[in-house]
Amino acid sequence: MYKILSNSLVCHSFGLLFTGLVMVVTTTNSIYDLPTQNSIILVLLSYIATSFTLPLIARYLLVDQKYYIIPIVFSVYSISLAFVVVLRFDYSLWLIWVGAFASFVWLFVTTILRTNDKKLTLHVIGNFDYSELLIHPGLDVHVLTKPYQQSDISHGLVVDLHQNLESHEEKFIANCSLNNIPVYHAESIKEMIDGKVQVKHLSENSIGTLQPNPIYQIFKRFFESVIIITSLPITLLVMVVTAILIRLESSGPVIFTQERVGQGGGVFKIYKFRSITVKTNCAEDKFATEECARITPIGKVIRKVRIDELPQLFNVLKGDMALIGPRPEQESFVKLFENEIPFYAYRHMVKPGITGWAQTVQGYADDTDSTKEKLAYDLYYIKHLSFWLDVNIVFKTIRTMLTGFGAK
Repeated sequence: MYKILSNSLVCHSFGLLFTGLVMVVTTTNSIYDLPTQNSIILVLLSYIATSFTLPLIARYLLVDQKYYIIPIVFSVYSISLAFVVVLRFDYSLWLIWVGAFASFVWLFVTTILRTNDKKLTLHVIGNFDYSELLIHPGLDVHVLTKPYQQSDISHGLVVDLHQNLESHEEKFIANCSLNNIPVYHAESIKEMIDGKVQVKHLSENSIGTLQPNPIYQIFKRFFESVIIITSLPITLLVMVVTAILIRLESSGPVIFTQERVGQGGGVFKIYKFRSITVKTNCAEDKFATEECARITPIGKVIRKVRIDELPQLFNVLKGDMALIGPRPEQESFVKLFENEIPFYAYRHMVKPGITGWAQTVQGYADDTDSTKEKLAYDLYYIKHLSFWLDVNIVFKTIRTMLTGFGAK
C-alpha cells in the first residue's frame, strides 16, 4: 500500500477522496444543501493548499514533515474559514472541523507510511569524510565502487570537488551532469542537512551567493508591516498589561533601550521590556547568559515566552528591523567578532530580526565559538532568504515560545 502512496499525486487524490467521504458520511444535512456543498468545496481546496504548502515549508534542514502538519493544517483552514466568513458564504462549521480533522489524519498517517520513500538517496564518490551523511535519518547513502555506473545513481551524486580527482572520476562526474543527474559538492549537502553555511569554506568569491533577493525584501517589508498593524489591538493589550506588571514589581524604566548594529553596519536604538534590574552606567556589556542573576521574576516569565521582545514591533515599523532576520548585536561585540571571526560583517547584509533562523535552531550565543556557529546559521538564512523559509521560522518560533527553547 505504501508503494502506491509514494506517488504524491496518487496519495493526495486518495486524500481528497477520503476527506470528502468522511464529510458526506458525517453530515446531518443533505449533500445538496448549499452550506454543505460550500463546506465540502472549502475543505477540499484547503486540503490541496495544505498538501502544496507542507513540502515547501518542511524542505529546510530535511525536517520530518509530520511535525509541521498540525500548524499548517490549522493555519490553512483558519485562513479559509476567515475568507468565507468575510464573504458571507453559507457554511457548516461542524463539517469544516470534521474535514480539517480528516485531512490531518490522512496527511499524518501517510507521511509516516511514506517516510522511507521520501528519503534522499545519494551515491558518494568517497574522496571526503562522509560519515555524517551515513548517520543522517533523512538520507540513504551508498558509496560507489569502481567501475562507476550511472545506472546505480538514484537522486544524486556527492563528491568533494575541491579534492584531487582521477581522470576517470572527472569524466564520470561530467557525464552525470550531461545526463541531468544532480551532482552535489560535499559541503553543499552538509549545508542542506545542517541548515548552516560552512563558514570555514567561504571565500571572497563565494560571497556573491549570499546576496538576498531584493524584490522579496521589499515584499517582506510590506507584509510584515501589515501583520504588525492588523495585530496591534492584541499586542498593545499585552504590552500594556506587561508594562503595568513591570512597574509594580520594581523601580526603573519599563522600556529598556540599547544601541545595536543593523543593516549595513548602521547603529540604531532597540526597544525591549525591561526584564532585569537596572544596570549602573559604568557596567560593561555582557552576553544575555551572563545577566541571569539580575533577571526579575516577571522578567523570567516574559523572556520565556518572548513578550520582552514585543516593543521591537515599533523598530520594525520604523524600518530598523524586520520580524525575521539575524538578531542585532551590541556594537562592542560586533567590533570584537569582526576581528576574531572571518566574514562576520556579512550578517549585516539584511535587516536584523526579532526572531531568526539561528535563534530557533541554535538558541543564544554566549562566547566566540558559539557566535561562529550562530554566524553559520545567519549566513544560511541570508543565502536562502525566501517566503517559505520565513514561514518555517514562524512555526519554529511558536515552538520556541511554547517550550522556552533558548530563553535567557
